[in-house]
Amino acid sequence: MAPSNPTDSAVATLSSYRAGKRPLPYWLLNVPEPQWPSQCPPFLTDISPRNLEIVNVPEAAFRRLTWPEVRRTIRANRIEEFRRAPLDHRNYLCYMARLKEEHGSVMEYVRDRRLRWTDLDAKGLAFEDPDDVKIIYNDWPYGIDKSIVHLCVWTKFPLDVDEKDPNGDLTPEMRGKIDGYVERTFGSRVPAENIIWFKNWAKLKSIHSMEHFHVMMKDPDMEFIKEITKGDSPASSQLSESTILD
Repeated sequence: MAPSNPTDSAVATLSSYRAGKRPLPYWLLNVPEPQWPSQCPPFLTDISPRNLEIVNVPEAAFRRLTWPEVRRTIRANRIEEFRRAPLDHRNYLCYMARLKEEHGSVMEYVRDRRLRWTDLDAKGLAFEDPDDVKIIYNDWPYGIDKSIVHLCVWTKFPLDVDEKDPNGDLTPEMRGKIDGYVERTFGSRVPAENIIWFKNWAKLKSIHSMEHFHVMMKDPDMEFIKEITKGDSPASSQLSESTILD
């Protein structure tokens, strides 16, 4: 007899997944069976093809990038190849949806809670005034070796992009300015071969209203990281590796 209501239908569907009669949909993949939702969570409905591609991978099949692979990816400017581990990305999508619901927008949360900036007016030109720059952890780092620290450098001034570049990449002049800043700020405490930076192309940015670029360092002195981030910690560090947000 057919299920009499939507709840019965959902239970019947989950039972078929448990019995192995149907392949697991992406929204159940990597989720322990006792935590299975009865239907696809709102934050996973109508997601982009890229997001679907990332979460629809078994956690056991995912391999973190090594430091040499990270360096090659950035130097080849193939930053679109960076992605989070599947479960991390699922949690990231849930977290972002919560921020929008609770704070109005991700930008407002980052500005008010993470950066604690009351305005976005730069006091000087690029990298002239320390108050125009803030270094914090990337809350949801990519799937890279765990010996690599992933920071974000946020700026009140624009990071100029080449308007002729189809991806919205940086101008050569701005690349030079960031190179200089990274060398001055991180190079005195971390060997040059253990530092690399990149900026997401305009089309890959998750927050468009404020500027930032990424800095990755292999095996840095964590006291230096604590000093330069003023004791910051990423949001994802508050979760265990097996935590499932919903």
